[in-house]
Amino acid sequence: MTYAIFATGGRQFRAEPGATIKVPLLAAEPGSKVTFDEVLLASDGKHVHAGKPVVKGARVTAEVVRHAKGKKIRIYRFARRTGFRRHAGHRQQFTEIKIADVKLKD
Repeated sequence: MTYAIFATGGRQFRAEPGATIKVPLLAAEPGSKVTFDEVLLASDGKHVHAGKPVVKGARVTAEVVRHAKGKKIRIYRFARRTGFRRHAGHRQQFTEIKIADVKLKD
């Protein structure tokens, strides 16, 4: 099984061909292709290639499916005995991508 661990948006993700994953918001239109060159670890099913810090020549190609917002997070602060209360909410934006290909070497 071919897979790769790549980094984008300050986080790391495992990519397998055909998988759909959610990554932090990318500046790409739905339907367009994106390439991730910062591959930290890659496997061809028999051998695992670890990067120092990245695997040279490895890349992950994906198609942008959609942009959306995640589940709402509620933030609530209060101080006891003073009547102080603050309420806020946040929905993080993400991009859903479908992994097309994992290449180990050019």
